[in-house]
Amino acid sequence: MSEKGQNFTEKKSTRRNFLKNSGLTIGGVVLGGAVGSLLGKDNATVTEETGHQQHAAETSSSNTNAALMFFSPEQFQITEAAVERIFPADDNGPGAKELLVAYFIDHQLASGWGTGAKEYTSGPFFPGEGTQGYQSSLNRQDVFTIGLAALESQSKATYEKSFIELSEEEQDAVLTEFDDGKVKMKGVSSDFFFSLLRSTTIEGVYADPLYGGNANMAGWKMKNFPGHQMSFMSMIEKDEVIKLDPIPLSSQHGH
Repeated sequence: MSEKGQNFTEKKSTRRNFLKNSGLTIGGVVLGGAVGSLLGKDNATVTEETGHQQHAAETSSSNTNAALMFFSPEQFQITEAAVERIFPADDNGPGAKELLVAYFIDHQLASGWGTGAKEYTSGPFFPGEGTQGYQSSLNRQDVFTIGLAALESQSKATYEKSFIELSEEEQDAVLTEFDDGKVKMKGVSSDFFFSLLRSTTIEGVYADPLYGGNANMAGWKMKNFPGHQMSFMSMIEKDEVIKLDPIPLSSQHGH
């Protein structure tokens, strides 16, 4: 593995270990509007031990949100390959691909978050300082469109192959170059694009399944996050630690 690829792998491993060991829960952090419809009714049971409504059935393997709203099929494949390298499957649980994170990103980009509907983006535009945040006329749809095309171009220039055809080590090396800001992109820096890709990947892992990612609530299960419980009154006085199966937001709107 190249030194760049090794550095990226070390960063990735450190980030994943942090998520595993910190006890940090990011569930429910969602960007953009509520994309997708509340389809179907979740089965639930009431357990005698807690008297609390528990989710009794896994989300169907056919995710109703698994439909592209912004990406082209090619853009989706590149995104899916990239997010899997950022949040790969391991002994802790599934990776971003199985969690359908690329669909989450696609849906967010199709929303007002992707178009910057609630943000002031009029000129004049000048290069900003590092403390001033994002300074560009490009919205997130533009950033991803340019960034994914740059990922593909960099892969072909370096390895003469598409990004999705690269080995994991080669993909890591390309992503590291973006993370280090070494790839020239028009209108935005490569490290900004990578930062946006990484943050939306983590959000897609832990957001409510309503938004297209966190398939089968597996992201929540890795963190023992209970999801959208209606009440904790029946167990709040109990001394023992109570582990709850997570409940998605859609379970409260099945009527």
